[in-house]
Order: sequence, then structure tokens, then C-alpha cells
Amino acid sequence: MDPQADISIQLPPGKPALSGAGEPVMWISDGTAPDGLWQELRAAHADSGWWPLLLTSMSDEDGDRPWETGELSPPAPGTAADHDVEAVLAKAWSGSTEVDEEYDHLVPEQRLAVTAPHGLTWPGLAPEAPLTADPGECADRSAAWLAQRPDPRLGLVRAASGAEALSVIGWQGAVNHGLDVTAISAVLADWERRFGTRLVMAGFDTLVLSTASVVTDRERAMRVAAEHFALCPDNVWQGTGSLESYAESLIGDETWSFWWD
Repeated sequence: MDPQADISIQLPPGKPALSGAGEPVMWISDGTAPDGLWQELRAAHADSGWWPLLLTSMSDEDGDRPWETGELSPPAPGTAADHDVEAVLAKAWSGSTEVDEEYDHLVPEQRLAVTAPHGLTWPGLAPEAPLTADPGECADRSAAWLAQRPDPRLGLVRAASGAEALSVIGWQGAVNHGLDVTAISAVLADWERRFGTRLVMAGFDTLVLSTASVVTDRERAMRVAAEHFALCPDNVWQGTGSLESYAESLIGDETWSFWWD
């Protein structure tokens, strides 16, 4: 696996990242991603076929998890195209509103308040809205901001998009929530279409996307927040504490972050 053969831009030293079965699924840099390189590679993606990712990790005696520890896997049978996004998110919403034992101290009224005004009812997909900027430029700005985090590495995945890249590398960060990686790819692909999102950064159990359809009003923020909650309930249950607070955090933000416990 040598992306340099397809890319005229000089890459830093790196190596293949292997799945648990020992198969090369992506290329990763040995050290920190050089400033501005993600943006160059993103612009070259249409010709090179390699999607860039900024990578964070969990340190382990065997290497950076999951990139060096065999915790990537071949994707489950099927592809993102096999999934109906509305059905995926509706099912995930149902599961996300079931409070587990960690929150069993909450009375029913408190549980319903977390996802108010929707309660237990899936509100449906947020309506598509006009883009507020160029998706590539938004992704470049997000990458410049994310590169300020401690020592992000560079990853390259032979994939048509960031959404597809997750399935190609068999990313397992949301496995505790029973989400198949191809289902997550399907949601991200739909967000690419509806919201101009681009996958910029991935970690052991985190994803960061840019969006070129910035939320500007509370009503739309609540609808978008519902989709985020369905996909990643920990953003609310272990984050803002309520869907309304989470929706407020989306207004005016060009970067969407997700974390699964």
C-alpha cells in the first residue's frame, strides 16, 4: 500500500495500518501531520483517490490505538448503499432514548426532558438546507483548527469520500452502541449530500466533521441535533445533558464532533 505512487505531493514517512486479520486497510504517517498537508491532499483527492484523515489515538504499550494495534477490521457484509438512512436513524433514536442502568436514577419525566420537545418520538430527518459555504473550504478550515490538537497523525484511505473511508478501514469506534460501520457510513454519506459535511478527523471512538450548511436558527438546530443524538447519544447523555442545550451548541458552528463511550 503506497499512496505516494498516486500522489504527486510529497508525503512524510509512514506505513500501512493493518486490520486484525493482518490486511493493510490504510496508510498512516509515522509522526505528526505537517501543517497544511491535509488541505493539499483533500484538494488532490479527486485525482488521487486517497481521502485524508487527521488521526488522534489512545496510547498503548503496543502502539497508538486503533491505528497500530489491529483494532480495525474488514467492514461487515454489505455497503452503505444497502442502508435506508431514515430507518437507521429512527432505530438508533429508539435505542438512544432507552436509558440504561447508568441513568436509572432518573424518573420518567427527567428522561423525557433530556430529549424534549421530542420525548421518545423520532422527529424524522432534518430538511435539506442551502449550503452556506463551499464544502471543501469549510473542511480546510476545520482541518487547520483540528491540527492544533496534540500531535495528530495523517491517514490516507483509498476511498471515494470520507464517509466511505470509515467502511474501508473497518472503524469500530461506535461498536458499543451496536452501530455497524456501513450504517454509519450511510449516515455520513447522506450528511455529505444534505449538509455538505466532510470527515476530517477520526480517533479511537471519535469523529469530527466539517459542515457547509451551518445551522443559524433554533428550529433547524433541534432537527439536526436529533439526528446527531440518534447516531451518537453520548454527545448528550454524557455531554450537554439535554437535546436543547446540544442544539444551541450547533448554531453557527462549522465543525461537528462525536464521541462514543
